[in-house]
Amino acid sequence: MQTKKIINDGARVVDEMVDGILAAHPHILTYVEDNPRAIVAREGPRKGKVGIVVGGGSGHEPTFVGFVGKGLADGCAVGNVFASPPPDPIMSCTRAVDGGAGVLYLYGNYAGDVMNFDMAAEMMALDDIEVRTVLTTDDIASAPRDQRDKRRGVAGNFFVFKLTGAAADKMMSIDDCERIARKTNDRTFTVGVALSACSLPQTRKWNFSMGDDEMEVGMGIHGEPGVAREKLASADAIVDDIMNRIFAEMSAKSGEKVAVLVNSLGSTPLMELYIVNRRVNQRLAEAGLDVYKTWVGPYCTSLEMAGVSVTVLHLDAELTEMLDHPCDCAMFQVK
Repeated sequence: MQTKKIINDGARVVDEMVDGILAAHPHILTYVEDNPRAIVAREGPRKGKVGIVVGGGSGHEPTFVGFVGKGLADGCAVGNVFASPPPDPIMSCTRAVDGGAGVLYLYGNYAGDVMNFDMAAEMMALDDIEVRTVLTTDDIASAPRDQRDKRRGVAGNFFVFKLTGAAADKMMSIDDCERIARKTNDRTFTVGVALSACSLPQTRKWNFSMGDDEMEVGMGIHGEPGVAREKLASADAIVDDIMNRIFAEMSAKSGEKVAVLVNSLGSTPLMELYIVNRRVNQRLAEAGLDVYKTWVGPYCTSLEMAGVSVTVLHLDAELTEMLDHPCDCAMFQVK
Protein backbone atom coordinates (compact mmCIF):
# COMPACT_ATOMS: atom_id res chain seq x y z
CA MET A 1 0.00 0.00 0.00
CA GLN A 2 1.34 3.44 -0.93
CA THR A 3 1.65 6.23 1.61
CA LYS A 4 -0.40 9.40 1.16
CA LYS A 5 1.38 12.59 0.10
CA ILE A 6 0.16 15.94 -1.19
CA ILE A 7 2.35 16.05 -4.29
CA ASN A 8 2.00 16.21 -8.06
CA ASP A 9 4.85 14.04 -9.30
CA GLY A 10 7.49 12.36 -7.15
CA ALA A 11 10.15 13.33 -9.69
CA ARG A 12 9.33 17.04 -9.39
CA VAL A 13 8.86 17.48 -5.64
CA VAL A 14 12.16 19.25 -4.96
CA ASP A 15 11.89 21.77 -7.79
CA GLU A 16 8.25 22.52 -6.94
CA MET A 17 9.14 22.88 -3.25
CA VAL A 18 11.91 25.35 -4.12
CA ASP A 19 9.47 27.33 -6.27
CA GLY A 20 7.10 27.51 -3.33
CA ILE A 21 9.78 28.61 -0.88
CA LEU A 22 10.94 31.38 -3.21
CA ALA A 23 7.35 32.52 -3.73
CA ALA A 24 6.76 32.63 0.04
CA HIS A 25 9.95 34.49 0.97
CA PRO A 26 10.96 36.70 -1.98
CA HIS A 27 12.34 39.39 0.34
CA ILE A 28 14.81 36.88 1.83
CA LEU A 29 15.64 34.36 -0.90
CA THR A 30 16.46 34.22 -4.58
CA TYR A 31 18.31 31.80 -6.82
CA VAL A 32 21.36 31.96 -9.01
CA GLU A 33 20.30 32.49 -12.60
CA ASP A 34 22.36 29.62 -13.97
CA ASN A 35 21.11 27.11 -11.40
CA PRO A 36 17.66 27.08 -9.71
CA ARG A 37 19.02 24.62 -7.13
CA ALA A 38 21.48 27.29 -5.90
CA ILE A 39 19.57 29.46 -3.41
CA VAL A 40 21.13 32.65 -2.02
CA ALA A 41 20.21 35.28 0.55
CA ARG A 42 19.25 38.65 -0.86
CA GLU A 43 20.91 40.55 2.01
CA GLY A 44 23.67 38.14 2.98
CA PRO A 45 26.62 38.26 0.57
CA ARG A 46 28.68 41.44 0.44
CA LYS A 47 32.20 42.59 -0.29
CA GLY A 48 34.74 41.71 2.37
CA LYS A 49 32.45 39.23 4.11
CA VAL A 50 33.15 35.52 4.47
CA GLY A 51 30.53 33.62 2.48
CA ILE A 52 28.71 30.75 4.20
CA VAL A 53 27.42 27.93 1.97
CA VAL A 54 25.37 25.05 3.36
CA GLY A 55 23.60 22.23 1.64
CA GLY A 56 22.44 18.66 1.56
CA GLY A 57 19.55 16.49 0.55
CA SER A 58 15.96 17.66 0.58
CA GLY A 59 13.41 16.11 2.90
CA HIS A 60 14.88 17.66 6.07
CA GLU A 61 13.18 21.05 5.79
CA PRO A 62 13.71 23.64 7.07
CA THR A 63 17.26 22.26 7.04
CA PHE A 64 19.02 23.31 4.80
CA VAL A 65 17.42 25.91 2.56
CA GLY A 66 15.30 27.36 5.35
CA PHE A 67 18.41 28.68 7.11
CA VAL A 68 19.53 30.98 4.30
CA GLY A 69 19.19 34.65 5.16
CA LYS A 70 20.74 37.74 6.71
CA GLY A 71 23.06 36.73 9.54
CA LEU A 72 22.88 33.03 8.65
CA ALA A 73 23.89 31.04 5.59
CA ASP A 74 24.46 33.07 2.44
CA GLY A 75 23.74 30.21 0.08
CA CYS A 76 22.37 26.68 -0.06
CA ALA A 77 22.92 23.95 -2.62
CA VAL A 78 19.74 21.87 -2.79
CA GLY A 79 19.99 18.13 -3.41
CA ASN A 80 17.33 15.61 -4.29
CA VAL A 81 15.44 13.87 -1.48
CA PHE A 82 17.97 12.34 0.93
CA ALA A 83 20.73 12.86 -1.69
CA SER A 84 23.71 15.18 -1.78
CA PRO A 85 23.62 18.14 -4.16
CA PRO A 86 25.98 17.66 -7.10
CA PRO A 87 28.98 19.99 -7.46
CA ASP A 88 27.30 22.37 -9.93
CA PRO A 89 24.85 24.10 -7.53
CA ILE A 90 27.55 24.16 -4.85
CA MET A 91 29.88 26.00 -7.22
CA SER A 92 27.10 28.38 -8.30
CA CYS A 93 26.43 29.23 -4.65
CA THR A 94 30.13 29.69 -3.98
CA ARG A 95 30.59 32.18 -6.80
CA ALA A 96 27.42 34.04 -5.82
CA VAL A 97 28.41 34.52 -2.17
CA ASP A 98 32.13 35.14 -2.63
CA GLY A 99 32.97 38.58 -1.26
CA GLY A 100 36.72 38.19 -1.54
CA ALA A 101 37.24 37.00 2.06
CA GLY A 102 36.83 33.28 1.41
CA VAL A 103 33.91 30.89 1.58
CA LEU A 104 33.14 28.41 4.34
CA TYR A 105 31.22 25.20 3.59
CA LEU A 106 29.07 23.84 6.45
CA TYR A 107 27.22 20.55 6.09
CA GLY A 108 26.59 17.19 7.72
CA ASN A 109 29.16 14.43 7.73
CA TYR A 110 27.81 12.13 5.01
CA ALA A 111 29.93 10.46 2.34
CA GLY A 112 28.05 11.83 -0.67
CA ASP A 113 28.09 15.37 0.65
CA VAL A 114 31.79 15.18 1.48
CA MET A 115 32.61 13.92 -2.01
CA ASN A 116 30.59 16.56 -3.89
CA PHE A 117 31.49 19.53 -1.70
CA ASP A 118 35.17 18.54 -1.89
CA MET A 119 34.94 18.41 -5.68
CA ALA A 120 33.37 21.86 -5.71
CA ALA A 121 36.07 23.23 -3.41
CA GLU A 122 38.79 21.91 -5.72
CA MET A 123 37.14 23.58 -8.71
CA MET A 124 36.77 26.86 -6.83
CA ALA A 125 40.49 26.83 -6.06
CA LEU A 126 41.05 27.04 -9.81
CA ASP A 127 39.02 30.28 -9.72
CA ASP A 128 41.19 31.59 -6.87
CA ILE A 129 38.33 31.39 -4.34
CA GLU A 130 39.51 30.14 -0.96
CA VAL A 131 37.15 27.50 0.40
CA ARG A 132 37.26 25.84 3.80
CA THR A 133 35.02 23.13 5.20
CA VAL A 134 33.59 22.30 8.62
CA LEU A 135 31.58 19.10 8.96
CA THR A 136 28.86 18.86 11.59
CA THR A 137 29.12 15.78 13.82
CA ASP A 138 26.64 16.28 16.65
CA ASP A 139 24.84 12.91 16.53
CA ILE A 140 26.06 11.11 19.66
CA ALA A 141 24.51 7.78 18.71
CA SER A 142 26.22 7.46 15.33
CA ALA A 143 29.77 6.68 16.54
CA PRO A 144 31.73 6.29 19.80
CA ARG A 145 33.14 9.34 21.55
CA ASP A 146 36.70 8.54 20.46
CA GLN A 147 35.51 8.50 16.81
CA ARG A 148 33.61 11.76 16.81
CA ASP A 149 34.93 12.60 13.35
CA LYS A 150 32.80 9.71 12.04
CA ARG A 151 29.56 10.97 13.56
CA ARG A 152 26.66 12.28 11.51
CA GLY A 153 25.47 15.87 11.48
CA VAL A 154 21.80 16.18 12.40
CA ALA A 155 19.74 18.87 14.17
CA GLY A 156 22.89 20.45 15.61
CA ASN A 157 23.30 22.03 12.17
CA PHE A 158 20.86 24.64 13.46
CA PHE A 159 23.33 25.97 16.03
CA VAL A 160 26.42 25.64 13.82
CA PHE A 161 24.74 27.57 11.00
CA LYS A 162 23.36 30.21 13.36
CA LEU A 163 26.57 30.98 15.22
CA THR A 164 28.89 30.77 12.22
CA GLY A 165 26.52 32.93 10.19
CA ALA A 166 26.67 35.50 12.97
CA ALA A 167 30.47 35.49 12.93
CA ALA A 168 30.49 36.09 9.18
CA ASP A 169 27.83 38.80 9.46
CA LYS A 170 30.04 40.56 12.03
CA MET A 171 32.75 40.61 9.32
CA MET A 172 35.08 38.26 11.16
CA SER A 173 37.93 36.66 9.23
CA ILE A 174 37.62 33.22 7.69
CA ASP A 175 40.01 31.96 10.39
CA ASP A 176 37.62 33.14 13.12
CA CYS A 177 34.51 31.92 11.29
CA GLU A 178 36.04 28.47 10.92
CA ARG A 179 37.12 28.48 14.57
CA ILE A 180 33.64 29.38 15.79
CA ALA A 181 32.07 26.74 13.54
CA ARG A 182 34.37 24.05 14.96
CA LYS A 183 33.93 25.27 18.52
CA THR A 184 30.14 25.25 18.17
CA ASN A 185 30.15 21.79 16.66
CA ASP A 186 32.42 20.47 19.42
CA ARG A 187 30.03 21.79 22.07
CA THR A 188 26.79 20.60 20.42
CA PHE A 189 25.22 17.23 21.28
CA THR A 190 22.14 15.55 19.79
CA VAL A 191 20.23 12.34 20.42
CA GLY A 192 17.06 11.37 18.58
CA VAL A 193 14.34 8.76 19.00
CA ALA A 194 12.19 7.61 16.08
CA LEU A 195 8.70 6.14 16.47
CA SER A 196 7.90 5.43 12.83
CA ALA A 197 9.39 5.30 9.37
CA CYS A 198 9.17 7.81 6.53
CA SER A 199 8.51 7.31 2.83
CA LEU A 200 10.22 8.79 -0.21
CA PRO A 201 8.00 10.76 -2.61
CA GLN A 202 9.27 8.70 -5.53
CA THR A 203 8.29 5.32 -4.03
CA ARG A 204 5.65 6.27 -1.43
CA LYS A 205 6.64 3.16 0.52
CA TRP A 206 7.93 3.01 4.10
CA ASN A 207 11.73 2.92 4.10
CA PHE A 208 11.88 0.53 7.07
CA SER A 209 9.52 -1.29 9.41
CA MET A 210 8.89 -0.80 13.10
CA GLY A 211 6.45 -2.46 15.45
CA ASP A 212 3.49 -0.53 16.83
CA ASP A 213 4.99 -0.64 20.33
CA GLU A 214 8.63 -0.01 19.35
CA MET A 215 10.97 2.95 19.13
CA GLU A 216 14.50 3.31 17.76
CA VAL A 217 16.97 5.20 19.94
CA GLY A 218 19.56 7.11 17.93
CA MET A 219 18.06 6.58 14.47
CA GLY A 220 19.54 8.83 11.78
CA ILE A 221 17.59 11.36 9.74
CA HIS A 222 17.61 9.10 6.68
CA GLY A 223 16.47 6.04 8.62
CA GLU A 224 19.97 4.85 9.53
CA PRO A 225 19.92 2.34 12.40
CA GLY A 226 20.27 3.71 15.90
CA VAL A 227 21.85 2.16 18.97
CA ALA A 228 18.82 0.24 20.27
CA ARG A 229 15.33 -0.91 19.25
CA GLU A 230 13.24 -0.75 22.42
CA LYS A 231 9.66 -0.85 23.64
CA LEU A 232 7.95 2.53 23.44
CA ALA A 233 8.44 4.33 26.75
CA SER A 234 6.90 7.37 28.42
CA ALA A 235 8.02 10.87 27.46
CA ASP A 236 9.96 11.32 30.69
CA ALA A 237 11.72 7.97 30.29
CA ILE A 238 12.66 8.80 26.70
CA VAL A 239 14.04 12.19 27.72
CA ASP A 240 15.94 10.71 30.66
CA ASP A 241 17.70 8.29 28.31
CA ILE A 242 18.50 11.11 25.87
CA MET A 243 19.78 13.44 28.58
CA ASN A 244 21.86 10.73 30.24
CA ARG A 245 23.64 10.20 26.92
CA ILE A 246 24.18 13.96 26.48
CA PHE A 247 25.41 14.45 30.06
CA ALA A 248 27.90 11.62 29.56
CA GLU A 249 29.59 13.69 26.84
CA MET A 250 28.99 17.33 27.74
CA SER A 251 31.43 18.87 30.22
CA ALA A 252 29.19 21.76 31.33
CA LYS A 253 29.47 22.67 35.01
CA SER A 254 26.80 23.87 37.40
CA GLY A 255 26.04 27.54 36.78
CA GLU A 256 26.96 27.49 33.10
CA LYS A 257 24.54 28.22 30.25
CA VAL A 258 23.13 26.02 27.51
CA ALA A 259 20.86 26.48 24.51
CA VAL A 260 18.30 23.81 23.69
CA LEU A 261 16.59 22.61 20.52
CA VAL A 262 13.68 20.19 20.85
CA ASN A 263 13.12 19.07 17.27
CA SER A 264 10.31 17.19 15.53
CA LEU A 265 11.51 14.58 13.06
CA GLY A 266 8.52 15.42 10.88
CA SER A 267 5.11 14.43 12.19
CA THR A 268 5.49 14.77 15.96
CA PRO A 269 3.10 17.51 17.14
CA LEU A 270 4.03 20.51 19.23
CA MET A 271 2.06 19.12 22.18
CA GLU A 272 4.47 16.20 22.46
CA LEU A 273 7.52 18.39 21.83
CA TYR A 274 6.59 20.68 24.71
CA ILE A 275 6.07 17.67 26.98
CA VAL A 276 9.60 16.61 26.03
CA ASN A 277 10.91 20.13 26.63
CA ARG A 278 9.36 20.13 30.11
CA ARG A 279 11.47 17.14 31.13
CA VAL A 280 14.58 18.44 29.35
CA ASN A 281 14.36 21.61 31.43
CA GLN A 282 13.87 19.62 34.62
CA ARG A 283 16.99 17.55 33.93
CA LEU A 284 19.09 20.59 33.07
CA ALA A 285 17.91 22.38 36.21
CA GLU A 286 18.81 19.35 38.32
CA ALA A 287 22.32 19.56 36.82
CA GLY A 288 22.51 23.25 37.78
CA LEU A 289 22.57 24.45 34.18
CA ASP A 290 20.91 27.67 33.03
CA VAL A 291 18.76 27.29 29.90
CA TYR A 292 19.56 30.51 28.09
CA LYS A 293 17.36 30.00 25.01
CA THR A 294 15.11 27.25 23.67
CA TRP A 295 13.71 26.44 20.25
CA VAL A 296 10.88 23.93 19.86
CA GLY A 297 9.50 22.74 16.53
CA PRO A 298 10.42 21.10 13.22
CA TYR A 299 13.94 22.33 12.45
CA CYS A 300 15.62 19.22 11.03
CA THR A 301 13.10 16.68 9.82
CA SER A 302 13.00 13.36 8.04
CA LEU A 303 9.95 13.78 5.82
CA GLU A 304 6.96 12.44 7.84
CA MET A 305 8.94 10.40 10.35
CA ALA A 306 7.48 10.43 13.87
CA GLY A 307 9.98 11.11 16.62
CA VAL A 308 11.98 13.74 18.41
CA SER A 309 15.56 14.82 18.85
CA VAL A 310 17.07 16.90 21.62
CA THR A 311 20.11 19.08 20.98
CA VAL A 312 22.04 20.87 23.71
CA LEU A 313 24.68 23.52 22.98
CA HIS A 314 27.13 24.24 25.82
CA LEU A 315 27.53 28.01 25.68
CA ASP A 316 30.34 30.32 26.70
CA ALA A 317 30.52 34.13 26.43
CA GLU A 318 31.66 34.12 22.79
CA LEU A 319 29.07 31.61 21.62
CA THR A 320 26.33 33.43 23.53
CA GLU A 321 27.22 36.62 21.67
CA MET A 322 26.89 34.79 18.36
CA LEU A 323 23.61 33.20 19.41
CA ASP A 324 22.15 36.63 20.21
CA HIS A 325 23.28 38.24 16.94
CA PRO A 326 20.31 39.30 14.77
CA CYS A 327 19.30 37.13 11.86
CA ASP A 328 16.38 36.73 9.49
CA CYS A 329 15.62 33.66 7.44
CA ALA A 330 12.53 31.92 6.13
CA MET A 331 12.03 29.95 9.35
CA PHE A 332 12.89 32.20 12.29
CA GLN A 333 14.29 35.55 13.41
CA VAL A 334 16.55 36.78 16.16
CA LYS A 335 16.13 40.53 16.75
